Amino acid sequence: MASRMFSGMLEAMDRGAFPRARKWLWRRLYDMLARSWRDHDWRFMNYGFLPAEAMFPLKPGDEADRPFIGLYHQAVSGLPVTGSHVLEVGSGRGGGARYIALYHAPASVTGLDYSPATVRLAQRLNRDTPALTFQTGDAERLPFADGSMDIVVNIESSHCYGNVAAFAQEVGRVLSPGGWFTFADMRGKASLPELDRQLAASGLTLREDRDLSAGVVAALDAADLRKRERIAKARLMRGFIAEFAGAKGSILYNELTGGGVVYVARRYQKTTSSLPAH
Repeated sequence: MASRMFSGMLEAMDRGAFPRARKWLWRRLYDMLARSWRDHDWRFMNYGFLPAEAMFPLKPGDEADRPFIGLYHQAVSGLPVTGSHVLEVGSGRGGGARYIALYHAPASVTGLDYSPATVRLAQRLNRDTPALTFQTGDAERLPFADGSMDIVVNIESSHCYGNVAAFAQEVGRVLSPGGWFTFADMRGKASLPELDRQLAASGLTLREDRDLSAGVVAALDAADLRKRERIAKARLMRGFIAEFAGAKGSILYNELTGGGVVYVARRYQKTTSSLPAH
């Protein structure tokens, strides 16, 4: 039953079916998880990424989260984060925004999420982190002024949106000239061209295009035992949560290993050619 439910969600996501209902459903799901999964040592909900290259440095207290932090490391590595105003859209429990704030010396990091319960949880879990704030908001109507952000981060969140093209347009609007949009998420292989058309609505210049699937599977393997130990404590929907978490043997895990689902990363920049003519 849990597998059928999650499979139906994945299929609807790839078809783009019922965008408003899908957006509402994801919000309710994340509200529920924020209320029921409140562990202080779980700041992440992404599937993670372990790069094949040399390991990036982390403080001992953050080592347990290396598989999840990897997605954020690859997202901002090499970008001019120091002194920048960074926005994460779909910030979840706040671990990624916290990593950027602690390790990359930005002027500020703002985490935006559609789920009010998740925002409250992120505020509690990360209240000791300087230069970091969280607020509730809609990715398709970003509550920020034109050109107010230097870097926009979007990790494993866009599949929840009703209108990805509207989100991309909003990213283009809030980015400052020369600013960067760094994106990572999964899609069915056949729907990747549609994803790229949606992201192109930003008007930004594509700078980098990567397939992260192998590193995501490596992270899922590395985090599997820890996830299963936590899932075993769940009172309700244990099977669905295992599917949602991408545990070994789940539909998503099998699709990623088999190539039916692809996890991609994109980097875009707001160049002179991206700016509207006056």
